[in-house]
Amino acid sequence: MGILSFRKKNAKKGVFREYAEAAVIAILLALFIRTFVVQAFKIPSGSMEPTLLVGDHILVNKFLYGVKIPFINATLIPISEPERGDVIVFIYPVDESKDFIKRVIGLPGDTLKIVGEKIIINGKKYKDEKGFYSKQGGGSGREPEKAVFGPITVPEDHLFVMGDNRNHSYDSRFWGFVPVSSVKGKAFIIYWSWPHWERFLDIVR
Repeated sequence: MGILSFRKKNAKKGVFREYAEAAVIAILLALFIRTFVVQAFKIPSGSMEPTLLVGDHILVNKFLYGVKIPFINATLIPISEPERGDVIVFIYPVDESKDFIKRVIGLPGDTLKIVGEKIIINGKKYKDEKGFYSKQGGGSGREPEKAVFGPITVPEDHLFVMGDNRNHSYDSRFWGFVPVSSVKGKAFIIYWSWPHWERFLDIVR
């Protein structure tokens, strides 16, 4: 009886140890994926409408722009740079405890000017297919169709970003440029949305 009881206890310890090891591995794997590969975010405001709606839950590719060292945002393995039109999540320059999501409009070295609903980049009109201009609210001026911003030049290693909901977005027009080192990743899919159930596995463009 003594030997049998000892074996049962060892068997229980063995099963418990297996479950504990599996749990630890799962947690470490989840942390690794969240830190270096992909991370989930929820859209809290309407600044990216109609591309992203309040309640959309999205996944962000953190690997696309390179493997970064946590906490210091230094890129360990560079892979690619943000491109014009990318929807990116980044650390808000004014308050680093917050993450923002906007669309890249200006790249390092670009000269931008905005006249009403027209964006001019390096002297040429930008084909602004994603820009949405609500008739409610004037955004940056009382007469938005006549409002002028710039010209400004994007500094090296920085980006100029805007929300797709142009007249209702707090973006680079108000608080300045985003350091490339502050970019966390590129939004690539809406994996579910509440209450917009039809927005399931929609690609973010």
